[in-house]
Parts: sequence; C-alpha cells; structure tokens
Amino acid sequence: MGTTVALTLVCVLVCGIAFAGAVFVLMPGARDRGTTASAGGSPTPDGRGPQPRPNQSPAPSVPSSTEEPLPGVDTPATPPPSTPVANTGTYECPGFSGIQLPVSMVLDDTFAWGDDPPYKVGTGSGDINWRSDPYRKPSWYMWLHSLRWLGNGIHAGQRGDRKTLTHVLAIIHDWVQDNPYSWKGDVGAWEATMHRTNVLLCARQAVLTGLRVSSLPAQYAWLDKSLVDHAQFMIVNWSGPSNHGTDESIALFGVGCTLKRPELKKLAVDRLTQAITTAIDPQGSTNEQSVGYGMFNYLLWGRATTALQRCGSSPGPVIAQRRAALSEWLALATKSTGELQQVGDAVRQKPTGAAGTALDYVASLGKRGTKPSKRVAVFDAGYIFGRTGWGETRPFAQESTYSIRYGAARRLHGHDDHMSITYSSHGRDVLIDPGHSGYQLDKWQAWSKSPAAHNVMTIPSADTAAVETRLLRASITPTWESYSLADSPAPGVTRKRDVLVLKDPDLVITLDRGQATSNQRYETLWHLAPEQKVTVQSPTAAVAMKPGDKSKTYLLQIPYQQQPPADGITVVQGQQDPVQGWYYPDIFHRQSAPVVKFNRTGTNAAILSAVVPTATTEAVTYKTRTVSGMFFVDLTVGARKATIRVLPDGRLSRIS
Repeated sequence: MGTTVALTLVCVLVCGIAFAGAVFVLMPGARDRGTTASAGGSPTPDGRGPQPRPNQSPAPSVPSSTEEPLPGVDTPATPPPSTPVANTGTYECPGFSGIQLPVSMVLDDTFAWGDDPPYKVGTGSGDINWRSDPYRKPSWYMWLHSLRWLGNGIHAGQRGDRKTLTHVLAIIHDWVQDNPYSWKGDVGAWEATMHRTNVLLCARQAVLTGLRVSSLPAQYAWLDKSLVDHAQFMIVNWSGPSNHGTDESIALFGVGCTLKRPELKKLAVDRLTQAITTAIDPQGSTNEQSVGYGMFNYLLWGRATTALQRCGSSPGPVIAQRRAALSEWLALATKSTGELQQVGDAVRQKPTGAAGTALDYVASLGKRGTKPSKRVAVFDAGYIFGRTGWGETRPFAQESTYSIRYGAARRLHGHDDHMSITYSSHGRDVLIDPGHSGYQLDKWQAWSKSPAAHNVMTIPSADTAAVETRLLRASITPTWESYSLADSPAPGVTRKRDVLVLKDPDLVITLDRGQATSNQRYETLWHLAPEQKVTVQSPTAAVAMKPGDKSKTYLLQIPYQQQPPADGITVVQGQQDPVQGWYYPDIFHRQSAPVVKFNRTGTNAAILSAVVPTATTEAVTYKTRTVSGMFFVDLTVGARKATIRVLPDGRLSRIS
C-alpha cells in the first residue's frame, strides 16, 4: 500500500470502540479517515484522509483487513472525582481496560483480541515474535504491541506472584530488546506507544509492590531506560491538540512524575494547556464532530485533571470550565430514551454521569443531579439539540428529543450529515443516524459517513462533496422551534432545508428545496429504526410500525408546489449495492433498517415532509390551503390539532 493508506491505518489502529461486556466506550482518535469505496468494495483514499503529524516521515503499511476492528477500552468506568484529589506525588496505574487475558494465557505467551481465536505469539518463555499478524488485522497487531494484554499478569505480580511477575517482565524486556528506539518504522508499535508507556509504568509499580522494595532493583534498570525512550518518542511524535495527543500527554506526565523528571511534567502540562482550548470550545462542543467522542473527551480530561493533581501539578481553571460546559452539552445531546445521540462516529451508549451535574441528571433519567438550564440549545460548532421538556409534566422517557447538524465541513470523527435530523418520541427512536461502522476503509464506512446514510435531501445524480452548511435563522418558542439551513453540496446545485419541530402534538415538518442547472435526482431520506415495517399507502403517505408495538409513525409527503410522482415514495432496506438501509448499534453488528425515500427528478425540487409519531390507535389527517401567497397545513393527530404556515421564502412556523 502507498504512504497515504499507511498513514490512514495509523488512525485505524488507535481509533476504536471497545467491547467489554455490554458496555461500549470510544477510543481516542486524531485524524480523518474519509474514503470512497471502489466498485469492488475495497478502500481507496479520497483526498480527505489523515494529515501527517509534524515532522512525520512516511510510515510503512500494516496489512489491511475487511474485518471490523475491535480495539481495547481506554476510558475509566466512571468519571474521575470532580473535587481535587490529594497530592501523593505519584502517578496511578490507569489499568488495562478490556483486552486483559487470563494469567494462564500470559504464561503461555498466547495473545487474543476480538473474536479471533487465541494465537500463540511466543515460545512460552517470554520470547515473543513481535511481527506476528496471523489475521492481518491492523488493530490486532497494534494491541499486541500495546502490552495491555499483560494486565492480569501485572496484577498477579503486584499481589506477590513472583513467577508471573518474572514472566511478564520477560515479555516486556523482550519487546524492549526487539523494538529499539526509535520504533517509528513500525506503525503498530508507533501507535501503541502511549498505551505501552502506561503498561510499563504499571509494571514498574508492580515490581516495587510485589517485591516489597522502595526503589527499583538494578536488574530492572532497563525498565526506566525504556520509559525515558517512550517519553522521548512522545516528545518528538506528539499528535497535537487532539484526543490522541491528550492521551500521550497524560502518559508523558506519568513518566515525569514516576522518574522525578520535572521537565517532562512541565512539557506535558504545557501541551495539555494548549490542547484543552482546541478539544473543547467555550460552549462545550468538541472538535471531533462526534457526540460519542464528546463523552470520551469528558472522561479523558477528567483523567488528566486527576493525574496532574495527584502528582502536584495544577491543572488550572480552563479544564474544569470546559468540562463543565461539555457536561451541559452532553446532557442536551442525550435522548429521551436515556442514550446519547448517535451523531458522528458514535455507538449506542448511555452517558456516564458525574455527581451533581447535568450529565448525572440525564444519566439517571431525571432522578438526581442538576436539570439543565435550557430545553433547546444552538451551538456554534454546528449542533442543535432540543426536546419537549425534562420530564416536568410527563415522564422523562416520554419526552421527544431531536438533533440537527450544520456548520463546518466533515473532519475527524464527523459524518457528511449536515441538515440531518434525529428524532426520538413515544419512548423510542423514530429517525436514526446510521451509527458507527468502524475504522476499516471499506464500502460500509464510505456509506455510513455519506449523506445517503442520514436524514437529509440527497442529490445522488450530482458529484457532491463535504461542504459548510449555514444556519440562516432559528426561532424558539414554548411549543415549537424552527430553523433554516442552506448549502451548495455540488457545483451548480443549491440545497435549502427549513425545519419545524412541534410540541403537543409532537412531530417534525421539513421543507427541502433543491435547485440545479441541469436535471437531477432529489431524494429526501428518512432512516427508521430497525424492525420497523413500512407500508406505502400512496405517493404521499407511508406508515411505519414495529409489530406488536404501541406506537407507529406516519411519513407524509405533503404536495407543495409540485405533485409527487407515482413513485414519490420508495422504501429500501438491507441493500448492499449500492449500500443503503442499515444501522450500526456498535462497530461489530450491522442491522438492516428501512429507509423511506421521497423522490423527485428535475432541475428543482420542493419536498414538504411530515414525520408524525402516534399511538397505534390514533389517526393522522391533514388539509392544505393557500391564502395571500402563504401555504397552510391543518394537521390533526388523534384529538390534537396544529396549523402550519409556509411563507413564500420557505420559513415554517406554527400559528395554532
């Protein structure tokens, strides 16, 4: 593979989602992995791939794979304490996360990762073949070099099991001998550096505790030398102000604290101080364009704060301020179902609460913590989060929640999801994001990041690209919100979307308008949750319902300026060529899920949609009328009524 693909694999190795029981936790990442799938489904660079690190030289490739990676966990189960911790002058072993192996496997030099069979990588004496790559999976190779799989052996050694401690140290020493500084020529060893640094620190602590000594015995001097080498590697190859760079800075601080090297501590603190203002903006938005990575950022910076305080360095006020803002951001980004919005690279997960915060409020479904001060918020970074309430007049889970994306073009862990809407109501997901297909550069990732995987108007006949989307106006009232957005996704093509979100009855109205200099295919897509069965009743109406459920969803294409054609509504599900109609609850599982398309062909299109969740016993009807150039829709949902006004410029509002 060429240098570009090799550099892309650098991120494939470290940006992941871990599976530990039923908990999914995001790993840090620092670079974009945009791809375009070839006809055969194999990955090719699309020109928006990873940016080289400062002074980065070409790195050799690691064999690619069509399998989805399964990296290890790198976040604590609960957030670090919000109150200052005692200064003990030490760096605490951060643990080994979700890829620990039984001690018996460690003693047998056998490594296992993901769902692949265990593989004997050594002789049984700690002599490891560090070039082992039996399954040709970049992440398998990187986690082998991380040494995190030695965690249970290190714990055993710390408890006094000298046989196991000796074997673990033999494996670590073998890595040090077989991978001399600088190991930058090996992508897997390179990208595992920050993880391996922490393992070395944990092993050093296990030696002191297991042998009941206060200073490192001379026979293990190589361990401290290797820690210095790892620190030097991270100094020279810092990833910058990103999640990955922040993790490196914490590990660098750990070396400085452990070896009493104040210059390393200072450099780490300086880098953290620089990174925090990029990682989290003053409004609480992260630079990763992902709600899931927002949760990771919250935990990561809590870990940084604790590490600094425990070893006598002040984290300063900015980290606490930005984390507090991010806590509010994440609370607003939590659906009424109690899960985070799956926006950007994000798996299905619940937020992790911190005592007394707004995040704790949503994590407990309103039972504790502090209720967020806002019901709806518009963030400059390109996020709109809204809800009908916080459970004041109806159960928390029965509120309706939504998200809308706009802003800067896709980067890092973002998707081409501008103008997309997610929506939850009646205790369930109605409009979904595709989720996170993983880090393998294949047709599935290309689709999951594309506009076709989101609830937007797409122009599949045009050569579209990731572009900035402008929020032109926003109106927030007690019973409705409206937004106007615009962009130009392709040369000679403009796209506008007006959105109206109602409370009582809870529903979403959108007006999509596309205009081009030549005939185009326009499709407004509505991605529904898996197991929904869609019945197309006419070119203007479809109904979706999960068998046995107590609610259903009406999807209405209301005639406006144009009469929908005979094939005005089509449904796609579980399609592989081209990919369409799927959902990823996590990177390991893919489920078919229906996509309802509202279709047009021509130089322009005007598609007025209504997405109306109801009880199964309720009916939805509407009438339209035009008065003085204004278009009105009189909607009836069960016994509730609402009148929607469409102004000539497309603005939507509720007038009753």
